[in-house]
Amino acid sequence: MHTLSGLDATFLYLETPEMPMHVGSFCLYELPDTPRFSLHRAITAHIGQRLHLAAVFTRKLGFMPLDLGHPVWLPADTVDLGFHIRKVKGRALPLAQAQAMAAKLHSGLIERSRPLWEFHVFDRVLCPDGSVCGALYSKIHHATLDGKAGTILTQAMMDVGPTPRPVPPPSEKPPKVQSLKVAQMLGAVFSNSLAQYAKLARTLPQAAQALGSTVAKQSLQGRGSGLRPKSPLTLAPMTDFNVAVGTARSFGTASIPFADCRAMAQAAGGSFNDIVLWICATALRDYLAQHGSIPRKPLLAAMPVSLRDEGNTDYSTQASMTVVALGTHLAQPLKRLQAIMDSTAKVKSALPQLKSMLPTDYPSLLAPWIVGGVAKAAFKTYSATGLSHRLPMVANLIISNVPGPRVPLYLAGARMRTFHPMSIVVHGIALNITVQTYAGSVDFGVVADAKAVPAVQDLTQALVAAFEEGRALLGGAPAAAPVASATKKQSTPTKAIRAKAPKAATVTTPTLRKRAARAA
Repeated sequence: MHTLSGLDATFLYLETPEMPMHVGSFCLYELPDTPRFSLHRAITAHIGQRLHLAAVFTRKLGFMPLDLGHPVWLPADTVDLGFHIRKVKGRALPLAQAQAMAAKLHSGLIERSRPLWEFHVFDRVLCPDGSVCGALYSKIHHATLDGKAGTILTQAMMDVGPTPRPVPPPSEKPPKVQSLKVAQMLGAVFSNSLAQYAKLARTLPQAAQALGSTVAKQSLQGRGSGLRPKSPLTLAPMTDFNVAVGTARSFGTASIPFADCRAMAQAAGGSFNDIVLWICATALRDYLAQHGSIPRKPLLAAMPVSLRDEGNTDYSTQASMTVVALGTHLAQPLKRLQAIMDSTAKVKSALPQLKSMLPTDYPSLLAPWIVGGVAKAAFKTYSATGLSHRLPMVANLIISNVPGPRVPLYLAGARMRTFHPMSIVVHGIALNITVQTYAGSVDFGVVADAKAVPAVQDLTQALVAAFEEGRALLGGAPAAAPVASATKKQSTPTKAIRAKAPKAATVTTPTLRKRAARAA
């Protein structure tokens, strides 16, 4: 019996039909030249041989009596592969229809009586370039892993060549599932809570000191220059993204070359993540200009930060959130990039202290009642009273950047062609842009509430246009053509890009400021 951490359990407490709390991906696969090859049959056999490599596949939830504490992980007595790995009906679906099907599947809840994962396999997908490939939509509950743990899972299940590597059988028989006694379960609740209270008592002084230092630094900014002291909390401007979400989702994709993004980062004197944020900010500015208006204040992006220690391979969520200003109010692109770099620099400098204030656990006793009850009551009030159109949020959207494998991967003999992630939207933040780097490509997965972002294809196209604009500004050699796609628009999948861009001249941060000043 292993008790879920407070953070992992929170994803269960917050889940509603409007807010499924699972993450996933939509990946295209090049099919091997084998007569009558079925990707569904091949994946089913492949996963069946590797279930023991990942606890995600073989554990299920156990709930405390009367929901008095966090659930626990228990070994599943059986894993029904026919239930968990399903073939999507239909012969050869166009790519746009396959993506629309993935968006529909992403809106459904995962059954909690079984291990919290599902694979949906498309045996044949018609790509706009005329090729036929396979596709896999996967979803796994966020209670069981985060983005980093998802990368670990990928490495366990995938291969680096078309011939699957030999996998040794389980070293021991799976434990026999036994019914837990009420006293044993209640004892786990109280022992967990006591341990967490003791941990809080030890870390509270350090966290309070770090918080005081951070707030003091923020509030003192501007003093001596005639500016008013800044508040440590800045709220996001109102946009169409900041509304109550429904049950329908829209989904779009875009792919751009990684080598050019890295060259752009070197030229700007920033990081790859700074360039990703700038591309997103520039695309969002273009999208808002098409579908409403650009707020006078900069959009704020909630950005996950990993709290995982080096070498930690636990299948659990070990991350928190920080907020980055995207500079969308600035028309000049280099000024926008400088604003983003300034914002991420502040986050990086504060993060070491803030990590002590970002817990991933809390006492278990009565948590399902308190956390789940309060949150769901708040969600109901937020969506039913019209507050969603008047109450400012701490962020306008979520942007997540997950580093992935640099070499092509294979699943059951099929080469993975694209790796587009699919993540979560919540009440008040109806847009999520997640980025996965894979085999020389930067693959965007855009998930949104279907009513809040109905024209998701405009946003995916804007991402590609922003990349092209940035490459023209900062340098980078032409590579394979970037592509965009959505549930309503077809596109050509991106092949893995191995070519290196030539080195660009480094542009220091002061140079960016001078360029921006001249352009303005």
